[in-house]
Amino acid sequence: MRHLSFRFRYIVFPALFAIAACAGSGTTKSTGEYIDDAAISAKVKTELLANKHVDGTNIEVETYKGIIQLSGRAHSHDEATTAVNIAESVKGVKSVKNDIKVQN
Repeated sequence: MRHLSFRFRYIVFPALFAIAACAGSGTTKSTGEYIDDAAISAKVKTELLANKHVDGTNIEVETYKGIIQLSGRAHSHDEATTAVNIAESVKGVKSVKNDIKVQN
């Protein structure tokens, strides 16, 4: 066993290392989570921009492990509430944190 086989040394071990490197921890995202969060953010932003009752250009969307944070400005409380409802309706969203400020 002093000499590991060629396959293990140059194929299996590096592959296992690469897979382990992609895993997330409690405070970091895995590669898969990063991709999922980016897709969720894009879906939420697209829905906000498509809705005629929300000015999606004034609302920022950030996602961390399926949790959405909305920030920016809204013209009314109804607009902010609609933005939250839109975000909550997107598949993959676990919860929504509303940090939208209402302009007076």
